[in-house]
Amino acid sequence: MANLLRIATAFAAGAAAMYYLDPRLGRSRRARLRDRSLATGHDAEAYARRQVRHAANHVRGALAEARSHLGAHVVSDEQLQARIRAELGHRVERPRAIEVAVTSGHVRLRGEALAGEIEPLLTAVADMPGVHDVDNRLGVRVLRTG
Repeated sequence: MANLLRIATAFAAGAAAMYYLDPRLGRSRRARLRDRSLATGHDAEAYARRQVRHAANHVRGALAEARSHLGAHVVSDEQLQARIRAELGHRVERPRAIEVAVTSGHVRLRGEALAGEIEPLLTAVADMPGVHDVDNRLGVRVLRTG
């Protein structure tokens, strides 16, 4: 069995040598083989780079998530105020009627909102990362009919 395998290997090597060393078409076949080999190498390199980048992004994401759970991510007062202003746009009918002031994570809300909007807004703001406490100075806006 081993002898048959040696004969098959020798036959395949001889056939490959004839194929690539052919005086008429051997040069183009060797060039095509070289080009395919280089392309495969480039593809493998690009794949490896993508995999490394993917793994690095996962590590960065895991670190950022761990930092956020540990409270290591400090939110500036300006960032916090911008996030609260954005939340106002989702929670109240007239967000411009509310003034937002943030000092070291302490939030003061002043202005007017509908009665049903105040409690959900206060809960949403209090649950934001970086908010230590909320000073509610919101008044109830009365709808006028007629």
